[in-house]
Amino acid sequence: MPDAWAEQDAWADRKQFINADGLDIAYAEIAGAEPALVLVHGFTDTSRSFSLLAPHLAGRRLIMPDLRGHGASLAGEGCAIADFANDIAGLIRHLQLDRPVVVGHSLGAMVAIALAARHRELIGGLVVLAGTLKPDFAPDHPLVAGVQALRDPISPADPFYDWWHACRPGVPQPFLAGMAKDASTMPVASWRAVLEEIRHTDLTDAARAVQVRTLIIAGAVDPLFGEAHQQALRHCLPGSDFIRIEGCGHNPHWEDPALVAAAVTDKFRAGLAQQRLRGR
Repeated sequence: MPDAWAEQDAWADRKQFINADGLDIAYAEIAGAEPALVLVHGFTDTSRSFSLLAPHLAGRRLIMPDLRGHGASLAGEGCAIADFANDIAGLIRHLQLDRPVVVGHSLGAMVAIALAARHRELIGGLVVLAGTLKPDFAPDHPLVAGVQALRDPISPADPFYDWWHACRPGVPQPFLAGMAKDASTMPVASWRAVLEEIRHTDLTDAARAVQVRTLIIAGAVDPLFGEAHQQALRHCLPGSDFIRIEGCGHNPHWEDPALVAAAVTDKFRAGLAQQRLRGR
């Protein structure tokens, strides 16, 4: 069995780069069958966020970008949801992906919804993982208050991560340490700027414009985007499938990656078969 610490330490070595409209965007890729899955991480995370999920998607081509200002990707001048979505569209075009399934977690789910609405010709399916249409965090929300209390340089051992990366038991410590290390490279000003964009985003109209097959996955005890958020998603994404994972919080792909992978694979298996037939 590979050493978990070494495996996480080596994650950065997977990074490749494209230039999207003058901005260097980093991504990790795992070769496999088409259509590809484009996995879009959440706020302060990086492509590492999917390193526990990837082994359960063995055989599929996986493209895992670092959003602008996160990980190894440059920050650029804007950090709105539309900016992130345009970067992912540029990545899909640059890699000449044929209608990939886009899996977005949290902020990444918001980006994926915006992408599906703005660039519907580019994607073949959508997975909204621990997502929302309208975060609407109040000024005294624990996330807002916690980010306001951070100071540069952020320590990977900052107690804030005990709340921010809270998971049910069993998530590997080397993985959580890697996530905290990645997040701590972001300056506090970037945390605050992106969070302000998240707080004031409303994707209700964008979701109503989504026309691709959609799967919504939620943790049953998600402290950020609970039942009301999931009901709003289901209302604005009619025809979507919905899976609630008992015992999981805001990070089901960390807490139960096998179940998340099985749900994604089951939902889009037909698309994979059709893609293979077209390739013959």
